[in-house]
Amino acid sequence: MSPLLAAALVIGVLAVAALAGAWIRRRDGRARATDARAITPDMLAADPGSFGDRATLVQFSTEMCARCPGTRRLLGQLASETDGVGYVDVDLTHRTDIARAFDVLQTPTVLVLDAAGIQRTRIGGAPRREDVLASLPAAGEPARV
Repeated sequence: MSPLLAAALVIGVLAVAALAGAWIRRRDGRARATDARAITPDMLAADPGSFGDRATLVQFSTEMCARCPGTRRLLGQLASETDGVGYVDVDLTHRTDIARAFDVLQTPTVLVLDAAGIQRTRIGGAPRREDVLASLPAAGEPARV
């Protein structure tokens, strides 16, 4: 292989990797609307009392996730500060069945459910406080993004 061709190949691979990295970083931690899907506590192996009257924050995490403890603190704090909002942390380390059922490809992944348990928002990666707050529904109205 000629040195010019090898250099062009290396530059091409680096350019593709940089574009892929930029795309992933752009999507990471951003809230997006999802298809309405009813979720019940038993689907998450969670305590029924952990769901909120107004909304529920569901975090999918694993034991080895570096960003999950910070997300856990953020969501737990938001749930305790906001009336009618519950919080559920689902550890997927030994529950690949739940990961497959909810198409979780990264942790943390956060779902925002409305009062009826309908999935309204999905955040892949560590969420920003303002995105989570904006996703919470007002009493009696569906969640928004």
